[in-house]
Amino acid sequence: MNMYLVEQPFNKKKIENITETVKNELARFKPHIKPGMRLALPSGSRGFPYGVEVMKVLADTFRSWGADPFIIPAMGSHGGGTAEGQIKVLENLGISEQTIGIPVCSSMEVVHLGQTPSGVDVYCDRLAFEAEGIFIYNRIKPHTAFRAPIESGLSKMLAVGLGKKKGAETLHRAGLGAHIVEAARLIREKTRFIGGLAIVDNPWGEALEMKAARPDEMEEIEEQLLKLAWENIPLLPYDHLHVLIIDYIGKDISGSGMDVNVVGMHRRLGGTPTQHFETIVALDLTLASKGNALGIGYADITTRELVDKINMQAIMENAIATGFLGTAKIPVTMPSKQAAIDLAVRLHSTKDLRVARIKNTKYLQQFWISEALFRECDKEGKLRSLGVQCDLHEIKF
Repeated sequence: MNMYLVEQPFNKKKIENITETVKNELARFKPHIKPGMRLALPSGSRGFPYGVEVMKVLADTFRSWGADPFIIPAMGSHGGGTAEGQIKVLENLGISEQTIGIPVCSSMEVVHLGQTPSGVDVYCDRLAFEAEGIFIYNRIKPHTAFRAPIESGLSKMLAVGLGKKKGAETLHRAGLGAHIVEAARLIREKTRFIGGLAIVDNPWGEALEMKAARPDEMEEIEEQLLKLAWENIPLLPYDHLHVLIIDYIGKDISGSGMDVNVVGMHRRLGGTPTQHFETIVALDLTLASKGNALGIGYADITTRELVDKINMQAIMENAIATGFLGTAKIPVTMPSKQAAIDLAVRLHSTKDLRVARIKNTKYLQQFWISEALFRECDKEGKLRSLGVQCDLHEIKF
């Protein structure tokens, strides 16, 4: 099958100097830093291209003000739900004592802080709780399991990330959308939390906006930036596809392996499909996922290559923590990528097959489409042809 390379005309505006922007946003926190202050800098499991630079600026700036900063993993049950595993996740993202210049301290031990007004137990990483200050940073993004004024971002990192395995499981069972804000409020009240840096990406995965937030303004800033994040989220310009081929899924791409905002929230929560992608093929798993193939359950077909890379402990721990066990189910498994693609195509008898092949659900700037979709390019005006053709099986990202 012949495929055509196309590009989406996404917003390319970005922050040109990340280091200076972070420094400028941090300036307002200097009065809160005391000499020798033990300052926890939580870091999550989502990799992004400039993440190491941001962490390095945070560490260097706070240290220059006299603080004694250290890094702690803030990733719930990720990394197999172990202290060592979470250190390895950070190392795979380029964050370590060698790269940042400050210690990385990891523990799964938590402190019970109390209950939210709704009666949900809230937990906090003991190292963060005992620190003399906590400063977080995270990207503001639409979540893959719920819709609310505040979704993925600073509040979620506090409530779920710093809650470690126990806190993550508790909040997932109670319902993230309804409880992360209350849980984050309790953590801000019961710890020495001084603030956070909220970041929004453009559709190319580059920093578009950064805003530092004091505890009393964090929720308002998160709400504002979530609207901006929705305006810049990369999506496919289709409501219906016969086949969607995804070359890579992974925890470094989305917390759910493949972003259900792209492939359809119904694949996680059920209900009426918003994107009717009839057959989804997942070909491979990213190296940075360390075998955690959470989200493989959203696919209809996969490959033996991907399945053989699965770390069963990691994927089970993660699925159990979220409460969505279907995310870890193994779909029909074919012996090769070619066999998986051939099966997906063979399932549909129509001549005008609507097929798209993407690198992953985060990189949607350029992707490949079948002739039936290519004929629609000029009509819709949402895509630009790059004048390149290739056989479906020969595509390389």
